[in-house]
Amino acid sequence: MSTEQPNASQDTAAPSQPTPKVALAARRPLSFWLPIALAVSAVAFSGLLWEKLSRIQGQLARQSADAGQQSLEAKAWAKQAQESVKDSAARMALVESRLGEAALQRTQLEELIQSLSRSRDENLVLDIESSLRLAQQQAQLTSSLEPLLGALKTAQQRLQRASNPRLMTIQRAIDRDLESVKSAQITDLPGMLLVLDDMVALADELPLAIDMSRPQANVSKPVETAVASATPNSPWWKQALDRVMVEARGLLRVSRIDSPEAALLAPEQGFFLRENLKLKLLNARLSLLARQGDAAKSDLQAVSVSLKKYFDPSARKTQQALQLLDKAQSLSKGSPIPRLDGSLAALATASAGK
Repeated sequence: MSTEQPNASQDTAAPSQPTPKVALAARRPLSFWLPIALAVSAVAFSGLLWEKLSRIQGQLARQSADAGQQSLEAKAWAKQAQESVKDSAARMALVESRLGEAALQRTQLEELIQSLSRSRDENLVLDIESSLRLAQQQAQLTSSLEPLLGALKTAQQRLQRASNPRLMTIQRAIDRDLESVKSAQITDLPGMLLVLDDMVALADELPLAIDMSRPQANVSKPVETAVASATPNSPWWKQALDRVMVEARGLLRVSRIDSPEAALLAPEQGFFLRENLKLKLLNARLSLLARQGDAAKSDLQAVSVSLKKYFDPSARKTQQALQLLDKAQSLSKGSPIPRLDGSLAALATASAGK
């Protein structure tokens, strides 16, 4: 019993006295907590800096992907232009082959008519019909009224020399068709093709609107003017201040932008813009050769919009291109080649004996 009482008294007195560690923590100075706070701040700042660097890296990756996409699009445009040129050459070869076939058909028809043993009037009717059909094909291929006029005048003269009353119906039909052909206004296809070729040759020399909007003045000229305007006896700090003010004014330039797309166009994209303009002109040329007038007018309208939107309208080359474009559009305003349906119907009736 006597040994347990002192232990109990010691246990009851122990919680009332602070431990050495707690007392030491209470007596720690501010110099202990300040480095800890600085370390926490440095970690937070490093995290923010890491997040910002991650955003910059993502933006650089997106820009690199955009540049790669633009490069692929440029390659596709170049390939499409090459395919269009090859298609144009193939179509020109096809037109030449058709002209050769037409000439061959005319030779064969003439030989066949000469070999047939028919009467004078029947041979005359068949000869006139074959010549009119051939002239109709040549007019469609060449977009010219000269073959029709020549064939109709020749047929009129031959019928007048024949003086056959049975052929008076054919002569009246030929006279009506001749008057309609003389009064027809058709599309000048050769003239339009020449105008489009001139525009394609002029496309590389067209100045862009973004090039004309950049300042062309020399940077050192305002500085020299400011230095010259300063008095010789002015202090050095005033001369330095004038120099700094002139440089500061040159950092900001205010100008009017009528077309935001043209102002945001990168300088290296000017080549692709001109190539796209050439491609539209070549498409219009192919549409004219394929007798697709609506498609050609649509391409010419797109060329007009591009010229007024992305190129400098006050430049001499741009004005020349717009004049050529107006000329091409005026030449395209024409009626289709008239058909000789009346004369061919009268000839068919006479050859059938009705």
